[in-house]
Amino acid sequence: MKLAVVGGGSTYTPELIDGFARLRDTLPVGELVLIDPAAERLELIGGLARRIFARQGHPGRVTTTADLDTGVEGADAVLFQLRVGGQAARLQDETWPLECGCVGQETTGAGGLAKALRTVPVVLDIAERVRRAAPDAWIIDFTNPVGIVTRALLRAGHKAVGLCNVAIGLQRKFAALLDLAPAGIHLDHVGLNHLTWELAVRRGGPDGEDLLPGLLAAHGDAVAGDLRLPRAVLDRLGVVPSYYLRYFYAHDEVVRELGTKPSRAAEVAAMERELLALYGDPALDEKPALLAKRGGAFYSEAAVDLAASLLGDGGPAVQVVNTYNNGTLPFLPDDAVIEVQARVDGSGAVPLPVPRLDPLFSGLISHVSAYEDLALDAALRGGRERVFKALLAHPLVGQYDLAEGLTDRLLAHNKEHLPWA
Repeated sequence: MKLAVVGGGSTYTPELIDGFARLRDTLPVGELVLIDPAAERLELIGGLARRIFARQGHPGRVTTTADLDTGVEGADAVLFQLRVGGQAARLQDETWPLECGCVGQETTGAGGLAKALRTVPVVLDIAERVRRAAPDAWIIDFTNPVGIVTRALLRAGHKAVGLCNVAIGLQRKFAALLDLAPAGIHLDHVGLNHLTWELAVRRGGPDGEDLLPGLLAAHGDAVAGDLRLPRAVLDRLGVVPSYYLRYFYAHDEVVRELGTKPSRAAEVAAMERELLALYGDPALDEKPALLAKRGGAFYSEAAVDLAASLLGDGGPAVQVVNTYNNGTLPFLPDDAVIEVQARVDGSGAVPLPVPRLDPLFSGLISHVSAYEDLALDAALRGGRERVFKALLAHPLVGQYDLAEGLTDRLLAHNKEHLPWA
């Protein structure tokens, strides 16, 4: 089996490599190709990847290349984990929205739209090249904003499934609090990428006992602390929102905080420099502890399980993915991309049924899904007016004067990535 990773020079990659090495019985990779134009980073990470494989006795071969077409040729699956513009663009996404009193964040709000505009055209170009070189390959997208990028891939007819690590991270957290094995926890996870709620935490499977009321009663303070939301909010909702909901439920508080401390992008950039120095140590043959602070925890396990199911080696499985709605949430169009539990096999992902949602949740999902549709249109066709309308539609913006100011700043900071700007 051949797997390729586009963006293989990312500092995330050793997390992925570690998962491939540990879970080789689940996903028997014969060749893993890391693809990235950043030659120096790629060499460091490729060397560490080979040492991790060797330490754990993995028989597969790790190769590196800057040539996308050669790298993906004949691949069974291709993972996308690229960042157009790098950490420098992320720093801008997290900074200029604050000038308008709006959240500066890389995947939601105005910064998230900027990332989508930069990313969608590049991803679609790469996907077309994958289709020519490996027409039967599955594309697994971890590139943010995952919901919008996956919608772009699916609308273009690609065999694609979107993946995020939020659900698996919460599953592992809840399992630890409940003293259960992670495999024994099923989440009723519903929403859009980075806009989700855990409606139930079930023992064993989709029909199992709901442990969420007891979990909140016994461990509500710990869960609320991780989400940086008041315990009372969880008690009143009766569900567990993802930590991205804090940008909606405590927007003004978050804006004040962001104005008083270094950006996450600056923190990550410093961390990446330290990680790359560690990766260059020829004695290092395991992922360093520092990588856990970089983000993307449990991404490797989720990616391995998804690839194994899509490629037929793991058999049908239930997993949280991003895929077409197709009637699952009746208040959304069929071609909206949602993030829910789905049954995954060699033919793709089919969402499991979802109970009727309270308007408290369905209303926000509808609002953000409409924004995502406008954002994708702006990413595909360009134009200042489309950018303005997408921002006006976003619940974190929603006022014409804010949308005007944010549009001006977005275009000014992204001219090198947007030929039409």
